[in-house]
Amino acid sequence: MGLNIIVSVKWVPNTQIVNIDPVTGTLIREGIPSIVNPHDLNAVELALKLKERYGGKVTALSMAPPTAKTGLEFVLGMGVDRAILISDR
Repeated sequence: MGLNIIVSVKWVPNTQIVNIDPVTGTLIREGIPSIVNPHDLNAVELALKLKERYGGKVTALSMAPPTAKTGLEFVLGMGVDRAILISDR
């Protein structure tokens, strides 16, 4: 039978490259590449270990703009069975 595991994956700005608007104090996203949240990658790795031990399937779920497809392709490459992108665009 196995487990059916869903892992939430968030597409976030790369924190190694941070630019702050000096007037507003907010993050400037233009020109900053996005990555899968590193903490979410830890969750994916744990889910894959559980799948290996007990069987089943791992699904990655992300609510993000269409550009997050790249991040979902990355976790599929890690061994996730299915990836779902929910977007209003």
